[in-house]
Amino acid sequence: MEVLAGLPTPLVMGILLGGLYALLALGLSVVFGVMKLVNIAHGDLVILGSYIAFACMTYLGMDPIISLVIGIPALFGIGLFIQQFLMGRAFSLSAEAPLIIAFGIALVIQNTNQIIWTPLSRGLTTPYSLSSFHLGPYQFPVSYLLAFIAAVVVMLALREFLRRTYLGKAINAASEDRVAAQLMGINTKMIYGFAFAIAMISAGIAGVFLGMTFPFTPTSGMQFLIIAFGVVIIGGLGSMLGTFLGGLIFGLVQTLAGFFFGPAIQMLSIYVIVLVILAVRPKGLFGR
Repeated sequence: MEVLAGLPTPLVMGILLGGLYALLALGLSVVFGVMKLVNIAHGDLVILGSYIAFACMTYLGMDPIISLVIGIPALFGIGLFIQQFLMGRAFSLSAEAPLIIAFGIALVIQNTNQIIWTPLSRGLTTPYSLSSFHLGPYQFPVSYLLAFIAAVVVMLALREFLRRTYLGKAINAASEDRVAAQLMGINTKMIYGFAFAIAMISAGIAGVFLGMTFPFTPTSGMQFLIIAFGVVIIGGLGSMLGTFLGGLIFGLVQTLAGFFFGPAIQMLSIYVIVLVILAVRPKGLFGR
C-alpha cells in the first residue's frame, strides 16, 4: 500500500515528460511523413534551437519563450536553406545521399556550437522554470507543465494546418504520392522545402522547452535524437496525434519503470518496448 501511495507522482511526471518527448519528436515525424527521410540531424537542430534561445537570453536579456520571435524565423530560414540547397539536391542523387548530408549537418552544428559556447553544460534558467506547482499533496516542476502545454499546442497547430490550409493539403498530397501531386500542378520541391522549414520551427520550439527542463551541451543532440526515434516508432511515423500519444507512452514507461524497478531499468524498458512494437507492428501503434 505504501508503494501505491506514491504512484501518482510517477504517473503525472510520466505524462508531463511524455509531452516534452512528443514535442521533441514532432519535427522528426513531419519530415519522415512528407519526405520519407529519417533526419538524423534532428537532435542537433533541436539543440541549435536551445542555443539560439540561450544567446537571446544572454546577450539580449530575453525570456527563452519570448526569444522564439527571433528563433522561429531564423530556424524557418535555416530549414528552407537546408532543404532547397542540400537535401533537395541529395534526393536526386540517391536514397542514401540525404542521410549522409544530414549526418554532415549534425557534425557541423555540433562543432560550431562547441567552438562558440565551449563543451560546458548550459541551461535556460528562469525564475518560473525553477518553480513548482501542486496537485493535491504532490509537487511537480512548472517547466514540465509548460513543455506539455507547448506539445499540445504544437501538435494541434500542425494537425489543423495540414488538414485545413492549402499548403497543408499540398504537403499531404506530396506525402501520399509525389508523382501524382506533380501531375496536379503541385511544386513538390517547394512543398518539401516548406515541410522541412515547418519541422525546423517545431524543433526550435522543442529546443527552448528542452533547455528549460534539462541541461544541454553541443553533443546532446544524439541523446535526444534517440528519444525522438523511440517516440515516433511507438506512435507511428508521420502521424501527429500518434507521435503525441507515443510521447506519453514513452514518458509513462520511463517513470513507471524507474518507480517499480529502479533508475537503471528506465531506458532499457523503453527500448525493449520499442523493439517489440517494431516486431509486432512496424508502422507503430497509431501509424497509418
